[in-house]
Amino acid sequence: MGKQEFEFFDPDLIPWEPEAGIEGLYSKTLSRDPDSGSYTRLLKFLPGTDTSAAGVQRHDFWEELWLVEGAIHDLTLDQTFTAGMYACRPPGMAHGPWVSPGGAITFEVRNYD
Repeated sequence: MGKQEFEFFDPDLIPWEPEAGIEGLYSKTLSRDPDSGSYTRLLKFLPGTDTSAAGVQRHDFWEELWLVEGAIHDLTLDQTFTAGMYACRPPGMAHGPWVSPGGAITFEVRNYD
């Protein structure tokens, strides 16, 4: 089936939903393929968000991210990533956890294909 077809629309019409039980972390799904599970979303870190409780992450899908605004600090790498930066992670790549002292928004594509 694939992802649903959309012409331009205002993502502000989609509500932010709490994400993964982490205080201050929210997502909104922009599109989803119900067959493969692939999806595109925005992820928002409120100022002070700390994802340490989730630990280091590894996924069974490809993950591409563009840091739209703000900054996140990777606690494992002790490195800060800022607006405009991009990541492409193959399945199984370790990443995180993060803190975001000032907040951030990422645009993410998660692909199971």
